[in-house]
Amino acid sequence: MTRWLVTGGAGFIGSHLVEALVARGYPVRVLDNFSTGRWENLSAVRDRIEVIEGDIRDLRAVRRAMDGVGVVAHLAAIVSVERSLQNPQETAEVNVGGTLNLLEAARPSGVRRFLFASSAAVYGDHTQLPLQEELPPHPLSPYAASKVAGEALCHAYQAAYGLPTTVLRFFNIYGPRQDPQSPYSGVISIFVGRMRQGLPPIIYGDGQQTRDFVYVEDVVAALMRAGERDGAGGAVVNVARGEETSVLRLVALLNQALGTHLEPMFAPARAGEVRRSAGDPRRAQAVLGWQPTVGLTEGLSRLVSSLS
Repeated sequence: MTRWLVTGGAGFIGSHLVEALVARGYPVRVLDNFSTGRWENLSAVRDRIEVIEGDIRDLRAVRRAMDGVGVVAHLAAIVSVERSLQNPQETAEVNVGGTLNLLEAARPSGVRRFLFASSAAVYGDHTQLPLQEELPPHPLSPYAASKVAGEALCHAYQAAYGLPTTVLRFFNIYGPRQDPQSPYSGVISIFVGRMRQGLPPIIYGDGQQTRDFVYVEDVVAALMRAGERDGAGGAVVNVARGEETSVLRLVALLNQALGTHLEPMFAPARAGEVRRSAGDPRRAQAVLGWQPTVGLTEGLSRLVSSLS
C-alpha cells in the first residue's frame, strides 16, 4: 500500500490521522520535531509506524523523510495567530520555509499527492458568509499570511512541476489531545481546561464573535479522502460544518457538557482575529465526497468523556 508521510504526526490532528491510517493498513512515517507534539500521542501505534525526529526547516531531514512516500499530509506548522504576532519571523521560517522544503523534496520523489493544511484565517474579515473558496485571501496576521503563502507554493509546484497538491482550509478544530495548558491552543480546549478546574472561561471580546467548529474525527476523514480520491489534485476545499456558533453559545454548551454553571470573564479583543466565521462545505462534498458527521453538542460530549 501507499506510504504516507505525516508531518507534525505527533501533534493533535496528526496523531489522530496516523491512528486512522494505521487502522486502514497504510504504512506511515511521521516527521515531527516534538516542539509541541508528544510521544504519548503515538503510544497506541508506536510499534507500527516509523518516526523521524526532525524539523521541517531542515531540508536534509525532510529529504530523508520523503524517501519512498506516496502521499504527504503536511500538518506541521506554527498554528497560532497570537504566537505569529509575537514572532512573525519564526512563523515564516516554519510555515513558509518548511512548506517549501517539503514541496522541493516531494518534487523528484514520486509523491502522487501533497496535502497542505491551510486555515480559515486566510479569509480574514470577509463578511460574505458562509465563506467560499473563491473569495480572495485577506490575511490579518502573520500566521494567516504564512498560510496564504503556503497555498501559493502548492499551486506553483503543481503548475510548474506537475506535483498534485490539495489545499484543505481547516476551520476551528477541536477534540481529544489538544493541549489545554498551551495559550496557543484552540478556544475549546482552553475553556475545558479552565472549566474542569472550576475556573471561569476568559472571553476576549464580547463573546458575540462566531466560529465554525469541526470535530477532529471529521477532519481526519477529510484528509484521508483527499489522499485517496482521484480528482482532488489542484483543489482548494474548506473543512467546515458551515455553522456559526458564538463564543457565548459555546460556553453555554460546555457548561451543559461539564455539568457546570460558570459565567465567563471578559478581556479586550485580540488583534488579528476575525469577527465572524463559517465555511461553505459544499466543495469538499463535491470534490472529496466528504461531509462532517459529528455535531458540536456530540463532539463536546465526546471530548469531555475522553478526559474522565
